[in-house]
Amino acid sequence: MSLLPMLPLFLSFLLLPTLLYSASTYPYHTPQQKQPLNLHQRSSASAGGGSAATLPDSKRYEGSSDLVDLRYHMGPVLSTPMRLYVIWYGRWTPALQAPIRDFLLSLSDTSAAAPSAAQWWSTVSLYTDQTGSNVSRSLSIAAEVSDLAASRGRSLTRLSVQQLIADALKASSLPVDHRRGVYLVFTAPEIAMQDFCRAVCGFHYFTFASLVGHTLPYAWVGHSGAQCPGMCAYPFAVPSYMAGGGAAAMRPPNGDVGTDGMVSVVAHELAELSTNPLVNAWYAGEDPTAPTEIADLCEGVYGTGGGGGYTGQMSKDGQGRSYNINGRGGRRFLVQWVWSPVVKACVGPNAMV
Repeated sequence: MSLLPMLPLFLSFLLLPTLLYSASTYPYHTPQQKQPLNLHQRSSASAGGGSAATLPDSKRYEGSSDLVDLRYHMGPVLSTPMRLYVIWYGRWTPALQAPIRDFLLSLSDTSAAAPSAAQWWSTVSLYTDQTGSNVSRSLSIAAEVSDLAASRGRSLTRLSVQQLIADALKASSLPVDHRRGVYLVFTAPEIAMQDFCRAVCGFHYFTFASLVGHTLPYAWVGHSGAQCPGMCAYPFAVPSYMAGGGAAAMRPPNGDVGTDGMVSVVAHELAELSTNPLVNAWYAGEDPTAPTEIADLCEGVYGTGGGGGYTGQMSKDGQGRSYNINGRGGRRFLVQWVWSPVVKACVGPNAMV
């Protein structure tokens, strides 16, 4: 796709459920030598981080393949403890914010019952840079700001996301954190975004120094509940063409289709941002402008048996709400699996034995 020189290359395009592919169906080119992984932080098999020799066959996603050429391109990963800076853009209510905030805080909370969000993140933390440093397991919310008035309007372009970050930095609402900062922009249900629903549910990149004044990793995710739940909140909503003949929509664990669907997109973008923040670290394919990243490889897989349009096996609570990981304070979430560089498969802590 041809873009103007100053436009970012937006990476994480979420596909319609019927366009989900198992990892082995992607075309790849001649493999190059892979960098060694630092496995000193490797978690137990139940956390999705075991070696191929110790992980039971039933825990391997059947779409796993040695043909997936996920390679390291010598760039950095986010190996220092991450400080998350959140911009809530538009009319966010506390009820809509709470599950997303709790998910972010759960990624480093090892006290939650298994299968937990922290165990899910342990697969992401297997990825290393050229020094052997792993993606950090420490994530914290350092600051949050709200823009209830939607200062840049209710219809945003992709560059608007960087402008919102620049606005917050200029106003000193958020600090410039070169070393550990990750900037997250979440848009409310009434906010439209360029290509939202048509091509993207979220994206990540890094800010341009010419626009923001600094190069900082960031991600945008939109609330799809009012605009395209069948596209971006699947499987809590299904596209109209599936109604009556396909899988029924699942009940969201926190009671809001758009918010619970957004949590999985946030997980997707954070996993990729952490392992490929400058678009020169971990991805498959030869073209860095259109990489296949660690969450792209597992799009739509939430449990054992997932792939090819099947979500896989998940749990249900007493009210019939579907989830696959536990978080802080009794929260439950449904997030997609991610690709493990150790077992070369999509894995998650809720894998069935």
